[in-house]
Amino acid sequence: MRFPAPPRPRSLAGQLFAMQAVLIAVVVAGYALFTYLSDRGQAEDAAGRQVTAVARAIADSPSVREAIGTADPTARLQPYALQVQRDTGVDFVTIMNPQGIRWTHPDTTQIGKEFLGHIGPALQGRSFTETYTGTLGASVRAVTPVWQGNQVIGLVSAGIRVEAISERVQEQVTAMTGVAAGALALGGVGTYVVNARLRRHTHGMNASELSHMHDYHQATLHAVREGLLMLDGQFRVALINDGGRELLGVGSEEEVVGRSVADLQLPAPLTGALLASEPRVDEVHLTADRVLVVNTSPVSGGERRGTVVTLRDVTELQSLMGELDSERGFTQALRSQAHEAANRLHTVVSLIELGRADEAVEFATAELELAQALTDQVVAAVGEPVLAALLLGKTAQANERGVELVVAPESRLDDGLLPERLPARDLVTILGNLIDNAVDAAQGTVGARVTVTAYAADAAEGSRAELVLRVADSGSGVAPAHAELVFQRGFTTKPAGPQGRGLGLALVRQAVTRQEGTLTVAEGQEGGAVFEVRLPLGRAAGPARRSGSGAARGGA
Repeated sequence: MRFPAPPRPRSLAGQLFAMQAVLIAVVVAGYALFTYLSDRGQAEDAAGRQVTAVARAIADSPSVREAIGTADPTARLQPYALQVQRDTGVDFVTIMNPQGIRWTHPDTTQIGKEFLGHIGPALQGRSFTETYTGTLGASVRAVTPVWQGNQVIGLVSAGIRVEAISERVQEQVTAMTGVAAGALALGGVGTYVVNARLRRHTHGMNASELSHMHDYHQATLHAVREGLLMLDGQFRVALINDGGRELLGVGSEEEVVGRSVADLQLPAPLTGALLASEPRVDEVHLTADRVLVVNTSPVSGGERRGTVVTLRDVTELQSLMGELDSERGFTQALRSQAHEAANRLHTVVSLIELGRADEAVEFATAELELAQALTDQVVAAVGEPVLAALLLGKTAQANERGVELVVAPESRLDDGLLPERLPARDLVTILGNLIDNAVDAAQGTVGARVTVTAYAADAAEGSRAELVLRVADSGSGVAPAHAELVFQRGFTTKPAGPQGRGLGLALVRQAVTRQEGTLTVAEGQEGGAVFEVRLPLGRAAGPARRSGSGAARGGA
């Protein structure tokens, strides 16, 4: 059995529309009621002033006083009273004697009868107004005395029926009701238009849904490890999560939000990628200590509303790729060496088959001594196993490309000298990329040669001991104008291959910066470039021991 789904709560826009419509209706209704009561009171006051003016004008008329003194006042006063009644718009004009007996009345049958109402104040010489129900119904009337010298010789009463006053107010109320209805309709239409726009912006969600979405948004924003950055149409930071602040190395969210990307002091290539109007897909950028993959996507909507930026940290992945490249190099070197060993073995076998055993032994012994000497020289100079293995592999690689790789005689690194905080991965990144760059530069030159120097040395007094890594080549060198540019990602003087160029030296500088070291490039004595890295060891080193075993050269 299927139960009907509970009705979905009204959207936020719908709730606001209903609330605003009720509010406008209440305001208009209250204003209408207030206006009606106010207009009715004003109408009665106006009627009171009108009848008072009419009554006083009649009482001050000499013809009225003269007619009162005649034997038949009604004969002269009745036509006069009717004429004044028509001219002034009042409903009745009654002229009476001081005892309240009528001389005039709109209904002639009431003439001679007693006036219905109060006359006491008028007999005392005061004009007054009151609302009283007489022969014509309830009316607002004024009663004023007629003076003859110092004597009250008559009374004049003029009045307007309350019903007539109500009819006047009703006309005003009808007009006001039309205006109120128009205001209500206009307010309703305006409210509907505003709330329709709000409904589009809130996608028809109600307040509870918006609150939940905000909670989910905040939870997701801080839970995602990748960096998330949102820029507005002026490339100012509108939103940034914890991962984004960590990857970009910027301050707290309050310090970043609202600032332009250009003010975040990011590397120029990364800033350019964030400011670009076109989307960027999986671009690799380097900061001071990280390798980032950047993706940007503009926010759709017919106009530039902003940009969504995602950041992924591939520093470790890049390091692992560097190690993988080194391993591949080692594999290629071993394959090459295996090929060479096979050739030499075939030579030995052939000499034996030819009956020249002595020459075969001499040839094999010479090759073995040469290979062993190379290994002994490298290991004697660099006892650190990772660097020793790297140098042996790079020596074979360089030899394959026609470049002689030499470990300088003054090199000396004993095993266990390097501190734990200096990871082997960074050393492989630094020295491996410097050697690869040097081999590229030296390849094809006369007497192609790369010299590697590695030793620990005490720095100046008061400073820490340093690890010195120096790589010199016999290439064309680095122009002074490019001394700083060579360390920027993407800079290269060679054609880019399928994987691109210009990343190796940038990674070297990043690793050196991460270890708080220094990286410099200068011109070598033989005209090539000399790259020197100095990394603090964190403790005093003994006197730099020099190896007197000579240079290690790549074997044939």
